[in-house]
Amino acid sequence: MNYETFFPSPDLSSLIKCFWTLSIQDSSEYPKQRIVPDGCMELAFNFGDPIQRFTNDKDFVIQPWACLVGQITEPFYIKPTGSVNTFAVRFYPYGIANFFEKPMEYYANRETSLDQLFGLEAAKELEEKIRKAWDTATRIRIIEGFFRTKLKEQIIFDRILKNTIDSILHSKGNESIGSILDDEGSSRRQLERKFKKQIGLSPKKLGKIIRMQAALKMLINRRSEKLTDIAYESNYYDQAHFIKDFKEFTGLSPKEFPHDDEMLLSRLFYKKD
Repeated sequence: MNYETFFPSPDLSSLIKCFWTLSIQDSSEYPKQRIVPDGCMELAFNFGDPIQRFTNDKDFVIQPWACLVGQITEPFYIKPTGSVNTFAVRFYPYGIANFFEKPMEYYANRETSLDQLFGLEAAKELEEKIRKAWDTATRIRIIEGFFRTKLKEQIIFDRILKNTIDSILHSKGNESIGSILDDEGSSRRQLERKFKKQIGLSPKKLGKIIRMQAALKMLINRRSEKLTDIAYESNYYDQAHFIKDFKEFTGLSPKEFPHDDEMLLSRLFYKKD
């Protein structure tokens, strides 16, 4: 497996977290992979063989070759059917909502083809350009040009929403929504509505995912640490609470995670994230 990340240009760095590529010559030796929530949405282009996305233990659908992967709230499985050659854009939680008419909760836990996002003509033009580009640098320039054009259409960020998300990210999910609301003078109900429309998750759910991700990265990079230490550093009440949240979002216990072959991709993604 070869996984690489690339920074966006400065003028798009508030929207795009990174670009990434993944290449695998032959995926047949790997079991299906469990994908876990990370609070971000992605635009993915698959130049390799088809990728199966499992809807239950046995049934699957084939992912569109180009699609938006919306917010996910629970783990799901994918299985490449041969070679893997993926190019993707990872957006910050608030980085993509203003580009689409439908609320972000509509796209949650699903893959959506580009023509449903941007319209048939715009999607076809973007897909053709990406297909013809033979290197990552060119693909990045194409995507950045596409979204710069979109930005000219008067994209407006909600200040309270952005400040709340920034606080959640900066605190690694540990700052309470109540304290953020006190600072902003906004109501919880109003914030919940804004989050579901523009993020696809509730503030509480996003905070839990970000905190779990921080703990997951500690577990990946410091495997010899005690679980009690990781739970404490992640501001969980106790180890039991940490294990409960970890299982909710990964389907595994923290002890199982580092050794589970179905988590190879997730460990690769979040070690370098």
